[in-house]
Amino acid sequence: MMMHDETVSDDFRSGYIAIVGAPNAGKSTLLNRMLGQKIAITSSKPQTTRNRILGVVHRAGSQMVFFDTPGIHRSDKPLNFRMVDGAVSAMGDTDLVLVMIDAASPDKRAENLMIEKLSGLGKPAVLALNKIDLLDKAALLPLIQGWKDRYAFEDIVPISAKKGTQIDLLLDAMERQLPLGPPFYPEDMLTDLPMRFLVAELVREKIFRATGDEIPYAVAVVVDSFEKEKRRTYIEATIHVERKSQKGIIIGKGGQKLKEIGEKARAEIESLLEDRVYLKLFVRVQKKWSSDLRVLQEFGY
Repeated sequence: MMMHDETVSDDFRSGYIAIVGAPNAGKSTLLNRMLGQKIAITSSKPQTTRNRILGVVHRAGSQMVFFDTPGIHRSDKPLNFRMVDGAVSAMGDTDLVLVMIDAASPDKRAENLMIEKLSGLGKPAVLALNKIDLLDKAALLPLIQGWKDRYAFEDIVPISAKKGTQIDLLLDAMERQLPLGPPFYPEDMLTDLPMRFLVAELVREKIFRATGDEIPYAVAVVVDSFEKEKRRTYIEATIHVERKSQKGIIIGKGGQKLKEIGEKARAEIESLLEDRVYLKLFVRVQKKWSSDLRVLQEFGY
């Protein structure tokens, strides 16, 4: 719902922006950096983000409402197809598209797919060349020129989301492309995501970080109960995997891996909730859940 504010100047700008890019391009890292707070999970694994995440950036002259989308890639798997379909849908629902490229490790197939989808929308787009801290400076100008030749971006901004390099310049570039209008959301709102979703995502992030390459993407976290009481918040969540071997990896010898995941997740959840948290995790085998459309919908994908 639009929040009308009589104090907003006539040149105030507001709009919706989709952040799209190849898997592991740094989209979630950028969103967290722009917000100044963590709402999107990150890891070294591509395809960490599965849902469109709404984040609101408030500036003196504008309000930017961001969708952080799953990485765009070609895939016939039901889970991946739904993720990519969500990213493409977000592009069509917004006023501006922010395309993110990993300048240090380009993904040509994903880039071509993004340009293909973008060309059919006719939406204004800004390009962020991420990870320039890992790029040879001599290669930057030719890279920018190459992208100018590929698509008519409104602006191209080299950045480092991880280090915060030139983020303000990127925000300025996007702000110029937004339509005039009042803010959509109140100044103290950073996201519309329910707390249960954020908790589940934090647990999933800790699983990725704790298991390295041992666990594929067939892992989902569902919060079963969330009860806030006077002295602490009690949370129970189930980690769904597809095979017994995956369950064993997550639990670890003597339950140590699951304990590590729980402790690290609890620490971040306590910071998020600003409250003491009791977190209990269960691990359940649900065969081929990532290929079952009914279960995907049940899990929120």
